[in-house]
Amino acid sequence: MKRARIVHHGSAVWAELVDQDHTLRLGNGETIPAADAHWLAPVTPGASIFALGLNYADHVKELGFKTKEPPLIFLKGMNTLVGHLGTTVRPDDANQMHPECELVAIIGKPARHVTADQALDHVGGYTIACDYAIREYLENYYRPNLRVKNRDATTPLGPWIVDAADISDPQALRLRTLVNGNTVQDGTTQDMVLDVAGLIAYLSQTMTLLPGDMILTGTPQGVHFCAAGDEVICEIEGIGRLSNRLIAEPKP
Repeated sequence: MKRARIVHHGSAVWAELVDQDHTLRLGNGETIPAADAHWLAPVTPGASIFALGLNYADHVKELGFKTKEPPLIFLKGMNTLVGHLGTTVRPDDANQMHPECELVAIIGKPARHVTADQALDHVGGYTIACDYAIREYLENYYRPNLRVKNRDATTPLGPWIVDAADISDPQALRLRTLVNGNTVQDGTTQDMVLDVAGLIAYLSQTMTLLPGDMILTGTPQGVHFCAAGDEVICEIEGIGRLSNRLIAEPKP
């Protein structure tokens, strides 16, 4: 099953994708064409959002860094999220802004002190993130600062959540990023340094992961700097395609 969060009659509501993803069915049974939807990021308000840096071996090698142990984990704010077909502002001074396609694991039931063997039982679903980075502001690869990873609407998320039961192996998914139709990233979740189960187990040793919490699991190799006007599509096998467009920074 696929679930999306949309705006309907001025309110945020959840809907189920039916009719081969062409239709959205609301909780009251009403249906609307998916093509007419105003998509929101499929996130539970108040959820924690964790993100990983340097978690793909090919990307670590590309950047000339070493794998970080323990894993490089940072938090993101709700302000960073924007839904499918949304827009992201490219700051005028961000000449090195690039997209990062990421598999997102969403916690389905509380996890505390779980083992890696138990971890995937606590996943409720998966979605896609395009976690833009702005390298001009990157002071330390091992500790991304606010200007790099917490700007408004710089993390498109969606378009929907796919139930965990429909993803047989989260470590066997192809990821791609296309900018204006050209492939700039093409990788596989098999290349993760610490896999989804390992990430959940690691985080659960420190804190309780709650339903709705999200883990952005890192990105494969492929650094491509984007310009205002670019259309960016991130796609992950078995989940879908997340589309976003960069726009110029509004003048004051």
